[in-house]
Amino acid sequence: VQLQASGGGLVQAGGSLRLSCSVSGTLFSIWTMDWYRQPLGKQRELVASTTTGGATNYADAVKGRFTISRDNAKNTVYLQMNSLKPEDTAVYYCGARRFIRTDYWGQGTQVTVSS
Repeated sequence: VQLQASGGGLVQAGGSLRLSCSVSGTLFSIWTMDWYRQPLGKQRELVASTTTGGATNYADAVKGRFTISRDNAKNTVYLQMNSLKPEDTAVYYCGARRFIRTDYWGQGTQVTVSS
């Protein structure tokens, strides 16, 4: 199983980015997909999740600004990030899990928001 994250970059505060995570080597639709982020020197934190049925959940810090979605036909999960803030700066990781523990991780993509 491989997860390939992409779409990070440098953006000014207030801007937008869309992250993608392409999954291969498995039946994508059976996995709950998560986006995590890890700011430099801090712990990794859960940002958003989407279940096999398409239900979503968000961290309070990103509610109303970020949207997670999945396309089972393309084996891809997305994270649309709007109204970005400097505190959103982090390495963003996608993860796949069946239950509670993450089974597979992507390689991470850097998001930098300048003030």
